Amino acid sequence: MKKQLGWLAASMILLSACTPNSETEVVQDPEESEARTVVLPSVRLDDNYYSTILPYAESKSRGLVVSNMATKYDIVEVEKGLMRLSQNEFPTDQFFFQEGQYLDRTTISSWLARSNQTEQGLNPDDQGLTGREKAQQAPVYLSHIVEQNYLVLDENTMKLAGISIGLALNSIYYYTEVDYGPVFEQQLSDTQITENGRRIAQEIVTRMRAMPGLEEIPITIGLFKQNSRNAIVPGTYFSYGVSDSGNEIGDWSAINERFVTFPTSDSSEQFRDTDTAFRNFKQDVETYFPNYTSVIGNGFYKDDFLQKLTIDIPIQFFGKAEIIGFTQYVSGLINTHFVTDLPVEINITSIEGEQALIKREANQETPFVHIYE
Repeated sequence: MKKQLGWLAASMILLSACTPNSETEVVQDPEESEARTVVLPSVRLDDNYYSTILPYAESKSRGLVVSNMATKYDIVEVEKGLMRLSQNEFPTDQFFFQEGQYLDRTTISSWLARSNQTEQGLNPDDQGLTGREKAQQAPVYLSHIVEQNYLVLDENTMKLAGISIGLALNSIYYYTEVDYGPVFEQQLSDTQITENGRRIAQEIVTRMRAMPGLEEIPITIGLFKQNSRNAIVPGTYFSYGVSDSGNEIGDWSAINERFVTFPTSDSSEQFRDTDTAFRNFKQDVETYFPNYTSVIGNGFYKDDFLQKLTIDIPIQFFGKAEIIGFTQYVSGLINTHFVTDLPVEINITSIEGEQALIKREANQETPFVHIYE
């Protein structure tokens, strides 16, 4: 294990050429002669996405996120949001992305335990406490740890240049008084979440600095507040800090992001213009097509500005011709109801699966439309 961490920490990938999309010889352990071929992609999707080296290196903790996170929405956002905040420190035009190679399943599972369960446990000791006492005195704060690696090309060598760590923190602690009894909820305050998140972050940075090769690697660490189990929108990262070197984390920076469901009573009060536009869009959908199940919108706000609106329309499936006609009609409603500088994505589904995708980028006159075969 130590030997494996040694070559990972060194993170040296020797390249025989640095031209985009060229096949290159790669040596992952300078002490061994074995090499593997990788490909640098010639095309990056856009400035919001990192390039990755191929073949793709899967995370050493692959699969844990599914069992540790409360909802499918949080599963996606805890990783996607970490990649987004990492761009503050690791620009997409200068860094390559790789899934985490340093924290494996065993390590993360040990760190997620309570301190009386494993020596490395980061959650509070609950020995001798009842369910309610645990909720009040020792709730589980940390539910998952996400690691991402960021690499740079230095002449003919690909090197590790940064690590991002996402800490998924509970906003609600669920507990039972007796085995298999009713489940109760204990709301955790923002102060509790923040203070314990920063405490855990500091300990994780200290531990990672002890790993061979990570002594001077910049580490960005973000705090993610999970949503409740029955939420239909994900939680968000609310704060992040950076440790350039050594064990100390610099000043914490606030992140102002949120996801808003349309239409709701909250959206009508806080986001009136968008809520009104969405309700009018929904009404037009209902007028044309009575066989819908619902029309649900999910808006992503950053610094109080709407960045993207995603709309899901599940319908009853009565034939391909009907799907085509409905998709054409809905695509025409986008420019009618939503301002041109707002990216909009509409997913039309049925019990048979995905039926159509409509996507309009900011200031795009004609939406992209794809009807699945």
